[in-house]
Amino acid sequence: MVSEQNKKPAKRADPLMVQSVAKAFRVLEAFDGQHPQMTLSDIAEQTGLDLSGAQRFAHTLESLGYLEKDTRTRQFQLSVKTLDLAHHFTRTSRLVDRAMPVLQYLSKETEETVNLTVLDGTEIVFISRFLSRHVLHTDVTIGTRLPAYCMAPGRAMLSRLPPEKVAAILDASDIRAHTRNTVTDVDRLKEIIEETRLKGYACAFEEVYHADASIAAPILGAQGQVIGSVSLAVSTLRYTPEQLEASFAAMILAAGRSISFS
Repeated sequence: MVSEQNKKPAKRADPLMVQSVAKAFRVLEAFDGQHPQMTLSDIAEQTGLDLSGAQRFAHTLESLGYLEKDTRTRQFQLSVKTLDLAHHFTRTSRLVDRAMPVLQYLSKETEETVNLTVLDGTEIVFISRFLSRHVLHTDVTIGTRLPAYCMAPGRAMLSRLPPEKVAAILDASDIRAHTRNTVTDVDRLKEIIEETRLKGYACAFEEVYHADASIAAPILGAQGQVIGSVSLAVSTLRYTPEQLEASFAAMILAAGRSISFS
């Protein structure tokens, strides 16, 4: 039984929220790797809409070109038009525009995989990526989300947040071991984030993917707020932790400062 003291206050309805728009995006966001195609019943189940509502929203999104329907199976899937939103983001983002020359330079100079990421809740999101000829065996692409707590870019961004914000993000994270090297102890994670703040860059070694190591620096906005991270990813078959830092720490720090607006 939940005590009165521990009860969370009911969330107030937002008077400016257009619920029909929110429901439409709920339908679009329901399509993912586990649900690439769905019937109307599937959409209703995944979104919490009734069948009539699922039908109206699916039909509207199909008419607008964001969903397509297989007339044989009667299943819906995202259309290629949904990529337009991501394209418009990358074409209009000041961060991407400012970072692009630095990312290209890093890619050419190091011949390693170069990433630009942002923090969204408890996750990092890849918004630009230059692959190395030494291709890492991961399925990371632009738009991929990964937990911030165990990724070098995530730790780099967390290191520039107030301690209470870091604690809140860690508390909300699904902290678990992706590999035997994943740090899952919250106190140790806070220590790592503090060490990152002092050094100016973060490292992670095989904490999500085997044979994957990365080093990252935060990117700051005009008021000194963290707005992203630049990182290099390499293979642990080619670099030890000591070699990774010795080879790339100064370079990644310089890249973070170059992209920063402050």
